[in-house]
Amino acid sequence: MLVLLAGQWWFLLHLLRQNGRLLVRVGAVEGRLGVHGAAAPSANGAQQQAAGHPVGSQAPPFSLEGLHGETLTLESLRSVGKPILLLFTDPGCGPCTAMLPEIGRWQEEHSDKLIISLVSRGKAEENRAKAQEHGLTNVLLQEDWEVSEAYQVSGTPSAVLLTPDGKIGSAVAGGPEAIRSIVGHIVRPQPPIPMVKRVGDKAPEVQLTDLEGNTVALEDFQGEETLVLFWNTGCGFCQQMLPDLKEWEATSPEDAPKLLVVSAGAEEANKEMGLTSPVLLDQNFATGRAFGASGTPSAVLVDAEGKVASEVAVGAPAVMELAGARRTT
Repeated sequence: MLVLLAGQWWFLLHLLRQNGRLLVRVGAVEGRLGVHGAAAPSANGAQQQAAGHPVGSQAPPFSLEGLHGETLTLESLRSVGKPILLLFTDPGCGPCTAMLPEIGRWQEEHSDKLIISLVSRGKAEENRAKAQEHGLTNVLLQEDWEVSEAYQVSGTPSAVLLTPDGKIGSAVAGGPEAIRSIVGHIVRPQPPIPMVKRVGDKAPEVQLTDLEGNTVALEDFQGEETLVLFWNTGCGFCQQMLPDLKEWEATSPEDAPKLLVVSAGAEEANKEMGLTSPVLLDQNFATGRAFGASGTPSAVLVDAEGKVASEVAVGAPAVMELAGARRTT
């Protein structure tokens, strides 16, 4: 009996030790998610920027080794005077590997318009083999996730566009579809959208693609007041606001403004939101900047004549108040 009890105590002690090691590992993973995952809302409910650094801010510098021991920096990539797409990948990421042939084609076909640099991790040999297989160039190796963290990138594959002068040119694009959208925007550039200066200005002439692939213009909505909502599926505050927004869609009175959502993020993620209002894709946040918005969620009213009818409302409470403004006037 004593031997049996001793055996049971030994087994329990061994199990507790194993559990302790598992909890430490889970803690480490949770710590990593705390760094790489979606940002928690601030205590005062302030605006959350679109995923990544604000567009127009200075890009974090870096100095990384290439596949053959050479050192490459942000300044060296900028030296050719072209936009730079930092494409964050990982050798163990299946969707990343699936995109490599496409990335190789982009580097070859669009080198006159865009510098694509892969920021990967892992062993040089493993990355070198994949680079040779797919004809990849400008592959940089971070030791862990230091450059991803610096650019507020939370997963792979993801991408951030940088302007030739070293500024952030887009929100973080997460997933293959969002990355393709950025590349398409660069290689098939659209005319610049003029900046709105004040209430009463004519709204910018916006043309974007909806979730069915149709081109939709803001002027299509003339004749009725429209709430233009700037959104990002990767924005934590947007996700918190989504239930209230869907309830507003279902219960808003007839004289409420029509809703037009201009969103960053993958097409599938936007479809999964389940909104009944039109959703247009704008990965580079160009439309938001044209209206003077700097992050998500934010919104502006456009009147029936196509003129800006409000200042930019920032944050979920202000957006919902703007959406109900007609009820109290």
